[in-house]
Amino acid sequence: MYPALTVSETLNKSGQQLLWVGSEGGMEASLVERAGIPFRAITAAGVHGVALSRLPGNIRRLIRGYQAARKILAEFKPDVLLFTGGYVAIPMAFAARGKKSLLFVPDVEPGLALKTLARFASKIAVSVDESKKFFANQAKIFVTGYPLRDELKNWDKARALQFFGFDAEIPTILFQGGSSGARSINQAVLGIVGKLIEKYQVIHLTGKLDWETVSAQTSHLGAHYRAFDYLHEAGAALAAADLVVSRAGASCLGEYPYFSLPAVLIPYPYAWRYQKVNADFLAGRGAAVILADADLSRDLLPTVENLFSEQGKLTSMSQAMASLRQTDAAEKITALLAGMVEV
Repeated sequence: MYPALTVSETLNKSGQQLLWVGSEGGMEASLVERAGIPFRAITAAGVHGVALSRLPGNIRRLIRGYQAARKILAEFKPDVLLFTGGYVAIPMAFAARGKKSLLFVPDVEPGLALKTLARFASKIAVSVDESKKFFANQAKIFVTGYPLRDELKNWDKARALQFFGFDAEIPTILFQGGSSGARSINQAVLGIVGKLIEKYQVIHLTGKLDWETVSAQTSHLGAHYRAFDYLHEAGAALAAADLVVSRAGASCLGEYPYFSLPAVLIPYPYAWRYQKVNADFLAGRGAAVILADADLSRDLLPTVENLFSEQGKLTSMSQAMASLRQTDAAEKITALLAGMVEV
């Protein structure tokens, strides 16, 4: 949702009338409304890989979502639609057939929902050039980069370190697993955090899932450890860090290059391979190293220590990551949308 939120905020500045259609429940509505954008929710569910017992119920939810989407379209009458994936976009895309639409593909490889949406899209924007090979109609593809929120760009290293009360002379590591968190990363960090804070400063974004467990086990740690279940000032964490350890969701293709941030990536192993493809893209360019989720407890600490013991390695990874930076993605996507309205 963050790429769509970034583009929406850019459009908002130019006085465009916007409506965000998203999923029921979760954090989405609160984050969108916090940005001052009107929000409507529709129901949706996946059908690919779903147990047969759940399939009829999920199909009914998609039908209800389609009916709600048709009603929203009739009321709002949009000139153009922006899709960024997720199952909630499927009923809206079917309801909006024949209308102008732009699909943004955040990951290197599109998942099933995005491949479905691509059939309806007038144009397709992608984060990296590597994504073009996954689409047949190259004339529809535009490489824009991954849109970054202004609140991320507002941080520099000195201000970020001050925000956390950290020492500029001590290396800082950021551990994060996405908004809901990554249990295997959290557990691995808990297993080594005592050793980590002997040499490093640690920012640990746990997500909501494990927050109570993590906070209970780390409350005694001192000034070299900072934990948050969710951090609105995410730019501070990225700017302060000398190394990030995380999943390989799409944001790593935009946020880490912007901050020249070397990465240890742990692709989520229980879903479609898109995180592995993202990680391979960055690792193949020398900007990241990859760890298997199953090997975290054994390999995380030695991997981190090896990277910091070879400063030349971290420097080369930082330079490789910086070479992938694209800073004007939101403006490019906004221009594509504006051009579609004018045609």
